[in-house]
Amino acid sequence: MAALIETKNLKKYFDTPRGLLHAVDDVSIQINEGETLGVVGESGCGKSTLGRTILRLLEATDGEICYRGENILSYDKRRMKAIRNHMQMIFQDPFTSLNPRLSVGDIIADPMRVMKTGHNKQEMRRKIYETMELCGLPERYYNTYPHELDGGRRQRVGLARALALNPDFIVCDEPVSALDVSIQAQILNLLMDLQEQRKLAYMFITHDLCVVRHISNYIAVMYLGQVVEYAPKNELFTHQLHPYTKALLSAIPTTDISRRNRERHLLEGEVGNPINPEPGCRFASRCKYVCEKCKEPQELKDCGGGHYVRCVLAHNS
Repeated sequence: MAALIETKNLKKYFDTPRGLLHAVDDVSIQINEGETLGVVGESGCGKSTLGRTILRLLEATDGEICYRGENILSYDKRRMKAIRNHMQMIFQDPFTSLNPRLSVGDIIADPMRVMKTGHNKQEMRRKIYETMELCGLPERYYNTYPHELDGGRRQRVGLARALALNPDFIVCDEPVSALDVSIQAQILNLLMDLQEQRKLAYMFITHDLCVVRHISNYIAVMYLGQVVEYAPKNELFTHQLHPYTKALLSAIPTTDISRRNRERHLLEGEVGNPINPEPGCRFASRCKYVCEKCKEPQELKDCGGGHYVRCVLAHNS
């Protein structure tokens, strides 16, 4: 199956007074039509920057971003504008990401006006009502403003705005992190239903490993700008190869009494510096298995079954 979205050695660096900050460094992933790639990792590891760079909201420093096999980094503004019909984003904060001066109807209509996809007001209003119904928003909210809605409904508005142009790829940047647990379940189920109906591809960014297990087909674990482990969901949760992934999964709370004595992988040491990092393993300062080979450049290698890991110990085992 050809990938809908694929990145090849993607890099995004930021200039700082102290040097280059490697926010995204040598990331190669792919997302197939109708599937979800979950991206997890600590705050500051580059998850959101990766999503924004793929959509070219931030310009990449190097590498390739392929949509249906074509590298969109070579596109000019005119060609990129046409591609934006197919690639959208749901932002993390369901309040600040919505214009407080616009009603719900105007917010959903905004991308259609920008892309000039509506032929007349009647057709546009019909499309808005259809999208609102699809996202569980009654028509009575058409003239409502964001401050009059709760967090769950605001996030539904953000989802409706993303769906207004009928995209086939959506970056979901922690879309449920600011919501109550019951509302989280509603939004997640809505996203999965829409994916089944429209064959949507998602890049789902989150801190919540329980959420990512529920919604993802594949999972990429990021640490200081790099993907350190990449595997199918079930493979990753049953067979972790990177010490950082083991530590993340061992921290998941459980109510299962039989697992209360499970092995815990506690992290010690200081987080490395993403500004002009050393060529070796970026997790070395917190890893209890660190060795001399960890000072050498690390590559993401296939360990079989589509399970990739960036760790010399995993490759030698």
